[in-house]
Amino acid sequence: MATAWPVVTEAMHLLGFSWQAQDALWEMLGSDLLVLLHLDASDGPRMRELMRKYRDLPMDIADASLVWLAEREGLRRVFTTDRRDFGVYRVGRSGRFTIVP
Repeated sequence: MATAWPVVTEAMHLLGFSWQAQDALWEMLGSDLLVLLHLDASDGPRMRELMRKYRDLPMDIADASLVWLAEREGLRRVFTTDRRDFGVYRVGRSGRFTIVP
């Protein structure tokens, strides 16, 4: 699995009810189970464009980073509990995401 720092930040916030859950995420980050894909300032304009496009949902930066990374890396499958928004988002011109679980 691959992700980006904005997603990890959001996940840590959502797991704030339990330090054990947060620690488990840290363990995943320290293993080969979860890879952090690189984002830098040059990725910002496309993420901003995506957030503007989906402002009616609205799209947050974590979602924008996943959609952009999917476009950039040629990915279509996403692991998320946010079926509503990821059912609307499109991967460039290639269409819908395959949502897991």
